[in-house]
Amino acid sequence: MPTDPTHALPGLDPGPAAAKEISRVAGYEIEDELRAMSSGSRRPATIAGVDEVGRGAWAGPVVVCAAVTDLTPPPVLRGRGKRTVSLTDSKLLTEAHRESFAEVLPGWLAGHAIGASSPEEIDEVGMTKALRRAAIRALESLPVPPDVVILDGKHDFLSRPWRVRCEVKADQRSVTVAAASVLAKVHRDRLMAELDAEFPGYGFADSAGYPSPAHQKTLEESGPTPHHRLSWSYLDDLPRWRHLKKHRDPLAGEGQLSLL
Repeated sequence: MPTDPTHALPGLDPGPAAAKEISRVAGYEIEDELRAMSSGSRRPATIAGVDEVGRGAWAGPVVVCAAVTDLTPPPVLRGRGKRTVSLTDSKLLTEAHRESFAEVLPGWLAGHAIGASSPEEIDEVGMTKALRRAAIRALESLPVPPDVVILDGKHDFLSRPWRVRCEVKADQRSVTVAAASVLAKVHRDRLMAELDAEFPGYGFADSAGYPSPAHQKTLEESGPTPHHRLSWSYLDDLPRWRHLKKHRDPLAGEGQLSLL
């Protein structure tokens, strides 16, 4: 269990439940624990679940969704026969189920918002800062500022002044994070599908900007689009286009880029 303050503020370290076997169906385990910790306050804590998509892609923005629930049971989809499909990590859902959840979640959630950082911003400040900016944009767009933020994973890319609880596989354990995961994924996939029509051949509709055989082949032949991240190492393997790579000067501060 992480206790380092870079992962969670004091008092918000993951509890013993983090070591339990993780269910594929998200619940309110983490939210209930956080609410219990704030039981002495005048009002229940407002908890936002935050998840991102697009961190490892070669093209397109990194997208973050912040979601807040009222702790009521989440929507359930009808599956085949008498089966049902429960809300969970977007990666465990089919595209059709993600799309269906994306239609009903906004009406069920108490609030949600999307934030993004563009490829240019990622090149300028690096992924960690770009991810933090996208998350802050989402959180600051919520109807009510959250008291606590649940992040999926071990790394607290938000840090102070936000009160953060980091949890491994939070998108499978927290309904709030699962909802954010689905909405972020669907939002970004739709953006990349639109880019696919404008830049055919890169497979943006299928790979969402991540490396794929079609993506790599078209990159070698046609070079990067305006939506590619030009500070990334994939350009080192493209001799024809290597001159386009952008380099950040670590001593010059944010926004200082050069072509070397």
